[in-house]
Amino acid sequence: MLSDTLQEGLQKYAIGEKLRSLRLRKKMGLVELGRHTALSAALLSKIERGRLFPTLPTLLRIAMVFNVGLDYFFTDQRRRVMAVTRKKERLIFEEKFRGDETIYRFECLDFKAEERKLSAFLAEFPKTAPGRKPTHQHDGVEFLYVLGGSLNLTVGGDETLLQRGDAIYFDATAAHSYAATGAAPCAALVVTVP
Repeated sequence: MLSDTLQEGLQKYAIGEKLRSLRLRKKMGLVELGRHTALSAALLSKIERGRLFPTLPTLLRIAMVFNVGLDYFFTDQRRRVMAVTRKKERLIFEEKFRGDETIYRFECLDFKAEERKLSAFLAEFPKTAPGRKPTHQHDGVEFLYVLGGSLNLTVGGDETLLQRGDAIYFDATAAHSYAATGAAPCAALVVTVP
């Protein structure tokens, strides 16, 4: 018999709900799952309803049927699907030219998301001195959407002037640089995909 503390601790993993979800996704009944795992349908039903917590060997038998690891049952899948980053929590990174002048500022919009497939940033490009456009490059591709102001983007030697509402997609392995043009700073949404 498990103590109330242990019961509460195990309930937060929702092992039964995860098992039921896996089973229904495969359109499998309890009896069929029982045949694959050598466990009774009654036992599997108790696990699904949260009336019984399985031992690790029992859980491993179930996991093997669905080709998932034990970690599937002990991680919060909902956190992987959704992550909220509040404005006050955003991480801000500045790139400075020769240590004194900020050439751009990136705020990470999705740092709380686990196992990200992309990275999203709110970028701010202050007005820079003419000729000061240091380049950088990184793996993957980049998508940039101008929210306000105008931006001169150089990719692999090709310059493109982008205005508010313009978007560009490019290979980020090419050396590229950003420079705000006009009187106001420029703001853009930047998405990188490795």
